[in-house]
Amino acid sequence: MRIYNYSEARQNFSTVLNTALKEEVIIMRKDGSKFKLISINENKNELKSPLESIKGIKTNITMDEILEAIKQGREGREYKIT
Repeated sequence: MRIYNYSEARQNFSTVLNTALKEEVIIMRKDGSKFKLISINENKNELKSPLESIKGIKTNITMDEILEAIKQGREGREYKIT
């Protein structure tokens, strides 16, 4: 969680939004009131598997695991998914 005061958030709004893609952001006013900023858009990096968005395919394989399997297959080695 990252906390910004109002002026800091206003001056660095793009940075604040980028931070909110990864973690919860709190913006505080001088009067002590606090506001929580979180992303509601689906971030590509949040998907567990690049195949997750394809209807009918459910897997816990990550993009890195798929790429590693392809790499090892091209090298003639066997890749076992755990």
